Amino acid sequence: MGIRFLYPEGKLKALTMSYDDGVVQDRRLIGLFNANGIRGTFHINSGILDSGNRVASSEVKTLYAGHEVSCHTVSHPFLERLPRTEVAREIYEDRRRLEELCGYPVIGMSYPFGTWNSEVIDIAKSCGIVYSRSTRTSGGFGIPQEFMAWDATCHHREMLEKGDAFRQNDRYPLALLYIWGHAYEFDNDNNWCDIEEFCRMMANLPNVWYATNIEVWRYLTAIRSLVTSADGRMVLNPSATAVWYTCDGKDGVIRPGETLTLG
Repeated sequence: MGIRFLYPEGKLKALTMSYDDGVVQDRRLIGLFNANGIRGTFHINSGILDSGNRVASSEVKTLYAGHEVSCHTVSHPFLERLPRTEVAREIYEDRRRLEELCGYPVIGMSYPFGTWNSEVIDIAKSCGIVYSRSTRTSGGFGIPQEFMAWDATCHHREMLEKGDAFRQNDRYPLALLYIWGHAYEFDNDNNWCDIEEFCRMMANLPNVWYATNIEVWRYLTAIRSLVTSADGRMVLNPSATAVWYTCDGKDGVIRPGETLTLG
């Protein structure tokens, strides 16, 4: 007997997008996402809103509705170069301000400039952060082993190639395509046509779960929290998240608090 875990509703694969800085080009990008059922996370510097090419603080709640607002620090510094107290202030104050704007707990993050060290991770955790994205890329569709140094699959420059490979990958459960970038890059590189094509290509795929970064974190954390009996025939789900699985050719779901007997 072998149990394998699936994404919500029995999906084999997941797609999540991740964009930094809270720039005005997010408006156009979100329009594309919404039109195609794609969801993502937007990492925002609360101290730079309402200036230059950044979105207005007054539009954060409505603009990013249906997506995730996440920390990117107050002022976008190199965190590993700051005193510990300043690292904590940059992260905690960004959380506090963003939560006031969006109306829910903000517990995700991406590292400014993609740089950090072990001390930054420890401080971020103490500020309530549960995951933080790097700017490194894996090139693959695996799930993260370390959420506080979460590597995307690729930058959006490679999204068409990776998206095509992802569409054809139905072999392994829990495949994850994670794209990151900055929306202003589409203006700079004059390639909005690429993200438009990507969204059309990835829309409404029957085996894909479209999720935000925090939803991926929450679901994978629920899977990892499952408790099995010594003989492997019973599985307890102690989390508040339902977990889907397949076993001996049959799909099922383990509800929150449920103990499932297999076979």
